[in-house]
Amino acid sequence: MGSQSSLALPVTLAELESHLWEAANILRGSPVDRTDWKSYILPLLFFKRICDVWDEEHAAMLAEYGEDFADEHRFQVPEGCHWSAVRRAPKNVGTALANALRGIEAANQEHLYGVFGDAQWTNKDRLPDELLKDLIEHFSALSLGNARVASDVMGDAYEYLIKQFADATNKKAGEFYTPRSVVRLMVDILDPKEGETIYDPACGTGGMLLAAVEHVRERGGDPRTFFGKLYGQEKNLTTASVARMNLFLHGIEDFVIERGDTLRNPVFTDESTDGLATFDVVIANPPFSLEQWGREVWETDPWGRAFAGLPTDSNADMAWVQHMVKSMAPKTGRMAVVLPQGALFRGGVEAQIRKHLLEKDLIEAVIGLAPNLFYGTGLAACVLVLRQHKEKRKKGKVLIVDASSVFRRGRAQNFMDPAHVTEVHSWVQGFADVQDRARVVDLSEIEKEGWTLNISRYVLPPIGADIPPLPVAVAAFKDALAKCREAEDNLRRVMREGGWLS
Repeated sequence: MGSQSSLALPVTLAELESHLWEAANILRGSPVDRTDWKSYILPLLFFKRICDVWDEEHAAMLAEYGEDFADEHRFQVPEGCHWSAVRRAPKNVGTALANALRGIEAANQEHLYGVFGDAQWTNKDRLPDELLKDLIEHFSALSLGNARVASDVMGDAYEYLIKQFADATNKKAGEFYTPRSVVRLMVDILDPKEGETIYDPACGTGGMLLAAVEHVRERGGDPRTFFGKLYGQEKNLTTASVARMNLFLHGIEDFVIERGDTLRNPVFTDESTDGLATFDVVIANPPFSLEQWGREVWETDPWGRAFAGLPTDSNADMAWVQHMVKSMAPKTGRMAVVLPQGALFRGGVEAQIRKHLLEKDLIEAVIGLAPNLFYGTGLAACVLVLRQHKEKRKKGKVLIVDASSVFRRGRAQNFMDPAHVTEVHSWVQGFADVQDRARVVDLSEIEKEGWTLNISRYVLPPIGADIPPLPVAVAAFKDALAKCREAEDNLRRVMREGGWLS
């Protein structure tokens, strides 16, 4: 079946990561655009995992009972749909692969319907047989069954691959990947508990839902209490498929990830109230300042989401906030959302919505993050934390945090390390003034400031905080100078070739 002996040593995370990235390297230089790599590599990984686990289950049942019982398998793999059948295909490999994936989906409709996405496996201009055979042989070299790869290692390797694709595609990565440090900060602040419901209305690859499960596990809780209580909606078909595979590969099977446009057509509703379904924890990093987001639907929104104001066509930031507020459970609900910092101080209807949320005392904290943490934008973002019922000491107050200088500078991007997350979380948890970093502000003061949440109105960074250390500044200067000289050389070459320079 193309699997190695179960007696072999367990595959380490580093070995698996290296093997998976080599699969991506097979596509390098191929007709497949690197922004589409994940559409092909991730389904192949999941397909191989399903088949290798099926093989293990099959062997165990033969050894114990002398026969195979179909209903004892985690997932069904119909005749002709196994990895080995695709591997044996002499030609039209893409057709064999597409048929196998569709067959597995059809045989496992409750859990796997549509999970492999809609990659163009049969397009030979993009994926000639030779290229597909190379990919399949590469994956065949390593057994991905439970005997060699535990679900946590498998899941971590999958997350690694998602991160690598984000690095490779950069500008487009913001559509599906949120820096894990930011996710960790948001989850730690919301502190999900055993048995609570978690909802992400723009779930991307499912990282925030997974982080909630990990948060409970790290605190000694039983993540199985989340089964049936993890919910996500994602507009992009491929990304929604990646999210579902991500949760499965982390050993989580009971969840609901739906594809669809959350702002135009929210999937999770409550028939008993004729309103949106509500959840204990609501968390999201929606697309920044989305245009043409569905304002025309909200003009007569059946869910009443424009309760504080109807945002303009050109910016959906406050539409997401209002959708999430309506999705919070009445008593236990709390939420955290990533927004561009402009949402804190822009005027017009956004100011009206901010005023409403503040007057209702729903906003608990505002955290300004460092610039250039997110793919596709160098802008500084912020995290807005809202809660249905604040603790007594927090009522009528908002914690304003300036974490703009809490980061590690990278060559092309900045990073928050675990120590940074711990530090910022401690400020939020303490809900007290921290010199040059955080300040508890009364609503009366915010009202006097015209209901703006512009961080610099309340917390000023220390002088020089935005100036990088000298070695960092020198390195950045040398890098810029090298790029400038390279551009000059290229221009000189082009001019010479064009006959403008002798």
